[in-house]
Amino acid sequence: MTDLDHARASLSSLPEEARLYLRPTGLGCVPAHDPSAVRRLAGGMAWFGLVHIIARVGRQRRVSVVAPVGEVEALIDGLPAAHRERAGMQWRNLLKPRPALDMGHGKMLSFDRPAVMGILNVTPDSFSDGGKHVDAQVAAETAWAMMKAGAAIIDVGAESTRPGAKPVWEGDEIERMRLLLERLAHQPVPWSADTRKAAVMRYALGQGVGIINDVSALTYDPEAVKVVASSGIPVVLMHHQGDPQTMQVSPAYDDALLDVYDWLEARIDACEAAGIARGKIILDPGIGFGKTVRHNLEILNGLSLFHALGCPILLGVSRKRFIAALSREEPATERLPGSLAIAVQGAAQGVQMFRVHDVPETVQALKVWQGMQDAALMPPGM
Repeated sequence: MTDLDHARASLSSLPEEARLYLRPTGLGCVPAHDPSAVRRLAGGMAWFGLVHIIARVGRQRRVSVVAPVGEVEALIDGLPAAHRERAGMQWRNLLKPRPALDMGHGKMLSFDRPAVMGILNVTPDSFSDGGKHVDAQVAAETAWAMMKAGAAIIDVGAESTRPGAKPVWEGDEIERMRLLLERLAHQPVPWSADTRKAAVMRYALGQGVGIINDVSALTYDPEAVKVVASSGIPVVLMHHQGDPQTMQVSPAYDDALLDVYDWLEARIDACEAAGIARGKIILDPGIGFGKTVRHNLEILNGLSLFHALGCPILLGVSRKRFIAALSREEPATERLPGSLAIAVQGAAQGVQMFRVHDVPETVQALKVWQGMQDAALMPPGM
């Protein structure tokens, strides 16, 4: 029996309660000898030649097979009826391009190439740059410099959500944003609001925000999902376990990668039911938010799985603590090399957007990666 025969046999006998997952792998460029052996991932610059098909029953992975892309549709057709529709939807999601988003100011956010979101925390206590931008004029100059360096959008945060951080009153959060935005009024900069609160979202909508970025995935404030749904604004849904004050106290998962996938899938369903179009949703797996180093690595190594949900992926790893844990315990300001390493690895898995502190360096790293991808598509000697 061949490996594919074994795969067919394993998949054709799946129990109804099993959950199926399709993760693109064999990632790289179009092979010159056989372009038909790969598929373009989500309309971006990454290509994949294999699909890792996983079936979980309860807490355990029961089936784990890898198939060439040319065999995937036949394997899906051979699935029990209870699983065929779900697998077919995931396969279509892996292949279809993600639509561009309107961020206002005549700016569109395209997902055919990796985009950079610059982090601008107007807070006194954020883990890496807390206090650096509390002066509104300094913050405005930083925002403009990020745009000139190649950021597609600036993510303005006025409440720290680092591990151990305490909530900020919505009035203070709004006031911190207001002082910055007044100075950007004559320099139109596409910006996103990093907030969990409906009142802050309403204020941001009145100021021309391009995206709402909610680390709670619209679960913290019961009114938030209604605000986003009625506005039609794009939203980032981020996975988390616990709240900032408790999230790093013994986080636990049965299977970190699949658990995060299931949680995000449930949030998409809830948001769609509330009137938010799937085409307006961006997903963030929430690296460092209720996760150990091992959990983070499991998710980062399996990032391509999240494309099966059919939404663009945002990755926020810039200067995070686990980078130091893998190296020499460097402080946050000395974690740029590790941040860049993960960004390039994320791009290779088809991640469409990167939330970073170090915009010029990340833009350059991604442009070099893009250039290598472009060159690899050209026949030798051209």
